[in-house]
Amino acid sequence: MEENPEDTKEAKRVAYIVIIAFGLISLFGDIIYEGAKGIIPTYLCTLGATATIVGLATGFGDFIGYALRIISGYVADVKRIYWFFVFLGYGLLVSIPLLALVGHWEIAVILVIIERMAKAFRSPARDTLISVTTQSLGTGKAFGFHELLDQLGAVSGPALLAVILYTTNNNYFYAFSSLFIPYIFLIIILLIVFIKVKPYTDIALAKISKGSERSHTDNKLPREFYLYSLAVFLNTAGLITAQLIQYIAGFVMAIWMVSLVYLMVQGIDAFFAPVSGYIYDKIGRYLLIVPFALSVLPSLFALQGTYFNVIIAAIFAGIILGMQESIYRAAVSDITSIDRRGTAYGLFYVFYGLGFVVSGFMYGMFIDLNLYSQAIIYAVILQILAILLLLASNPRK
Repeated sequence: MEENPEDTKEAKRVAYIVIIAFGLISLFGDIIYEGAKGIIPTYLCTLGATATIVGLATGFGDFIGYALRIISGYVADVKRIYWFFVFLGYGLLVSIPLLALVGHWEIAVILVIIERMAKAFRSPARDTLISVTTQSLGTGKAFGFHELLDQLGAVSGPALLAVILYTTNNNYFYAFSSLFIPYIFLIIILLIVFIKVKPYTDIALAKISKGSERSHTDNKLPREFYLYSLAVFLNTAGLITAQLIQYIAGFVMAIWMVSLVYLMVQGIDAFFAPVSGYIYDKIGRYLLIVPFALSVLPSLFALQGTYFNVIIAAIFAGIILGMQESIYRAAVSDITSIDRRGTAYGLFYVFYGLGFVVSGFMYGMFIDLNLYSQAIIYAVILQILAILLLLASNPRK
């Protein structure tokens, strides 16, 4: 067996470089799209969209973004053009600042979907580049630490737009157009990081390509991967989205404060991502029972439609999101072989994104029709089924 560079001190140094580099890229990207996500639900509402439209539009946007990852992940694996998809995905983030120029919810939804497509292009490629160069640290720690840096932008973005809305009397034009500034910084940082990091990722991918030539028998995705992905689908389908929590918040608090609610979600996410990543590396996929079980609580509180309950719902949503963004991805890395990693991430995100479509439509309908009890029953049933599938997916060792 060839010597694995992840076992060396140099490999750990490179791993930290990769995590920090992609963290910086994600920081600027999140200022843009996470900042926008803090105000998009209320923005669509002012353009005439109902809760069902907001839920379905944002959910469908997430699905399109996630579903396309199976294509971008597969092509990235076959052609080894991971960096191409990273550049394409971050470049298309310009669609978010362009929201400043629209006046109809239909056009706004198209731009939101383009942003979700951009994330689909870059995410499998980026996650693969991270996973192949950070195994010496542990994938849970690597993705958790990356998510922590990522969340600095996710917190800064909503805070920035909350200030702009507050000082401009809820002027969405100024809020969205201000995002052209971090977009320019993003492009500059991306070029610099590409020059610094690409040699390391090329070396890691070259070594993996040699190893994968001898492992054709491991080329198929295992059964446990599909069971795990189905469990995540049910978990996501039964979890009310942060966008609909914000939609509800728009009726019980000042508009600029809704962005701060999303900021709180991202801040809690930033704390729980690395913590859960560390614990995951110790106990494995059984840890996912925790976010699955907690996924009932955001809808339990949010749908009551009061100021206090919206805040509580946002807190639990942040905890769950932090675990989703770190250990859900780390589990895919542990289940699949490296030569199919990009494809696996792409397919996993299809299941994950389809859950957002179902969740967005169902909870949007529950909100519009004021079906509180039915929503809670729906959430409990889906999370029970998700936990059962999660247990079935765990390898027997």
